[in-house]
Amino acid sequence: MANQQPIFILPEGYQRTLGRDAQRNNIMAAKLVAETVRTTLGPKGMDKMLVDSMGDITVTNDGVTILEEMQIEHPAAKMIVEVAKTQEAEVGDGTTTAVIFAGELLKNAERLLDQDVHPTVIAKGYRLAAEKSQEILNAMAEDLKDNDLDSLRKVSMTAMTGKGAEAHKEVLADLIVKAVSSVGDKFDGKLVIDLDNVKVEKKVGGGVSDSELIEGVVLDKEKVHSGMPREVKNAKILLFDGALEIKDTETDAKIQITNPDQLQSFVDQEEKMIRNMVDKVVKSGANVIFCQKGIDDLAQHFLAKNKIYAARRVKKSDMDKLARATNARSISNLDDVGKEDLGQAGLVEEIKIGDDEYTYVRDCNNPKAVTLFVRGGTSHVVDEVERAVKDALGDVAAVLRNGKVVAGGGSTEIQLAKELREYSNSLSGREQLAVLAFADSIEIIPRTLAENAGLDPIDMITNLKAAHDKGNKWAGLDVFSGNVVDCWESGVIEPLKIKTQAVKSASEVANLILRIDDVIAAGNLDKGNMPMPHPGMGGMPEM
Repeated sequence: MANQQPIFILPEGYQRTLGRDAQRNNIMAAKLVAETVRTTLGPKGMDKMLVDSMGDITVTNDGVTILEEMQIEHPAAKMIVEVAKTQEAEVGDGTTTAVIFAGELLKNAERLLDQDVHPTVIAKGYRLAAEKSQEILNAMAEDLKDNDLDSLRKVSMTAMTGKGAEAHKEVLADLIVKAVSSVGDKFDGKLVIDLDNVKVEKKVGGGVSDSELIEGVVLDKEKVHSGMPREVKNAKILLFDGALEIKDTETDAKIQITNPDQLQSFVDQEEKMIRNMVDKVVKSGANVIFCQKGIDDLAQHFLAKNKIYAARRVKKSDMDKLARATNARSISNLDDVGKEDLGQAGLVEEIKIGDDEYTYVRDCNNPKAVTLFVRGGTSHVVDEVERAVKDALGDVAAVLRNGKVVAGGGSTEIQLAKELREYSNSLSGREQLAVLAFADSIEIIPRTLAENAGLDPIDMITNLKAAHDKGNKWAGLDVFSGNVVDCWESGVIEPLKIKTQAVKSASEVANLILRIDDVIAAGNLDKGNMPMPHPGMGGMPEM
């Protein structure tokens, strides 16, 4: 028989990793991502300093920020980063929890793979455990009423503990709860909260305690003319999404002039049109106008003469917020402006902070859009406080939407693991091993809290389990005293949504990675778009 010609179905220079090697490498990459953010968890978590290629510095312990700034390249590790992004999008907090949990699920799955348990069996067990976890968590959670402001403050403070804003969490918590409560809308008896209506504006200067909540909108705009008033009380606000300028013709047009008088008549006509526009604004009764487009120099002069405050080129998103805050309607045509189109605000004023001028629209009546103005000593401090505030906003909004909360401090995880172990006894077959591995994985959260606080994790987990066996379902870890306490009474409260979303995302991505047994990377990697580690795909390059 003649020598058979070898058949190539993949391009030259490709890389391929098969079977256990592929699984081992993917799991290793996922574990490394989890290890990277693990030290940031909890009130005693540490921060990371990330320096990019331009030398810009980010100091943070926010899981999703760390993972995005690191520019991770390993394909399996990227899947873990997606878990953090999903958590951030859905809740806004709990990103580190979700990533650590996903890493631990894969670490414990590796132990089962070494015992020759098939990946699909592990995946099925994890899926059963994840579904049961949702049931257990929903049954365990406590209901919270919309008007329970004290509990909402506790949720907000729990979110900020261990972050840059911690020293001023009481002040910020009050502002956050008030902000989220303001922007809620009731539809068919259900509360709808859009956090886009809480604008977080930041500025270096002062301290974190100088942060304030403006019941209205802060615009990074100045008044367009020095002759305009610096402040307008009892403001009647007109929102105009056009331009107070002469429109250019749609088609190219040439005008021939035979004598200078004609030129003057053109100028006069232009002035008359602009004066006409301003007259319509004055006639409407408005004493403040915000334009989405430009304002002609002549129009500025006429507005200033009429003591009207004006700002131009206001962003569309800010115009929408102004409409919600002041109850104004955005107008496209000045001909049909009525009193009912104007918005109301107690005060519109221009304030200089540092080198920048800001326009404050404040004291609005029942505003549906508000601004949190965050201050801090340096740009790095302000950035980290902003991230902490956004996490807390997400938590408070999640509680108000869902109405369910659980205690923190690792208490929920210990209780969940305990009930999952009881559930595993009802299963026969190898899935039982996977459910037990899932329960063990959940305990990584209290274990990490203890490790980051310098406590003995084995002693702490043992003490926690003993407290839960006695029926105290909210027994958790007080990392400051090193004791087991009732976290509910200590005011460590978190939204149920953080836990349910973390379990859902982490288990799904773990199952996805476990089922991969062949990694094929395209040839000519230097020309392609898919960055990959060295052959064998072990570890994570240049992390």
